Amino acid sequence: MNLALSDEQEFLREAARGTLSRVKTLEAAREALDGDENALPDLWPTACEAGWPGLLIDEEHGGAGLDAFDAMLVLGECGRVLASVPLLGHLPATAILADAPRVAEYLPGLASGERRAAYLPSQPPSDVEQRWTADPEHGAQRPGLAEGSTPDANGEVKLSGAYAFVPDAVGANALVGVALIDGEPAGVVVMADAEGVRIEPVRRYDATRSLAHVTLTNAPATVLDASLEALAGAWHLAQALIAAESLGSVETALEVSVAYAKERHTFGRAIGSYQAVKHSLTEVLRQLENGKSLLYYAGWSRNGAPAEFPLAASAARSVAGRALDYASRAMISVHGGIGATWEHDAPLYFRRAQLSRRLLGGTAGATDRVAGELIAQADAA
Repeated sequence: MNLALSDEQEFLREAARGTLSRVKTLEAAREALDGDENALPDLWPTACEAGWPGLLIDEEHGGAGLDAFDAMLVLGECGRVLASVPLLGHLPATAILADAPRVAEYLPGLASGERRAAYLPSQPPSDVEQRWTADPEHGAQRPGLAEGSTPDANGEVKLSGAYAFVPDAVGANALVGVALIDGEPAGVVVMADAEGVRIEPVRRYDATRSLAHVTLTNAPATVLDASLEALAGAWHLAQALIAAESLGSVETALEVSVAYAKERHTFGRAIGSYQAVKHSLTEVLRQLENGKSLLYYAGWSRNGAPAEFPLAASAARSVAGRALDYASRAMISVHGGIGATWEHDAPLYFRRAQLSRRLLGGTAGATDRVAGELIAQADAA
């Protein structure tokens, strides 16, 4: 297999980098943390102009007809500059809807960005938790999904339940995820403005990440005819996307740290010449390259080897989360006293690292899934 980027993928990545370079995202993040609620720019029109909302929707329905690999390249560029583009919620939702012919009429609006969807994080069963679960609002115990009774002849059902820390739910038109219908998992779509839907914005540590708690109380929903594979695949796609975003942040942390280590001198020598600094930055590079190889394999496997996608995406998420945690700490350390101050960008990347490693089941959850998959393979051998 050849995991080198094609000319089209190189162009997609460079175009995304150029588009985001025109927005002062880091300055906006700092202003938002200072209390200016309106500091963060609305980047959805920018995303729509670039065609990002339709990355995973086929051309027949107005999308770009691309795949996870391409979406990861865009998310990586968002991660480099901590851009709050609401794709982490939108893209997994469109992946589910693209597999549901019953609601194909939704796709053109989602592909153009005229309408926006948000994915209700729904973790498929694993050896640790043998049922479908949602992220908890408090503690470590994962709650079950929203539930509904038998749908009517039009596939409509009433849902009750809660999904915590939903990325990009604020401002979304449709909420897409998995619910238990008569005790069995099924894809559902809920209009965000429907009666019985409550979306409560929450801010946790990183102002650049849009999150909300979603509560459904007898909310009307449409049951989707998406396959169980597509429903589970959306979770693993979300893992791969947040991994790509994290590795993009690692790239920036490494570049900024290396540049500073070359220009900052002490005792007549650049600090980059000292062994402790060199070893720290070399470890960041090692973790970055390891994460990239896993991420690229995950991007290829979604279509190239679908049975391996859950393991590949979980492995990429596990490594990327730890890489960003290490890189953000190294970034602060290399910059010394200034690296811990409010005026420097390093604390913004540290905040992103600490929140990202806890969302969507968390880095620990991805690591558990990798361990479970490998143990099961060893047992079967």
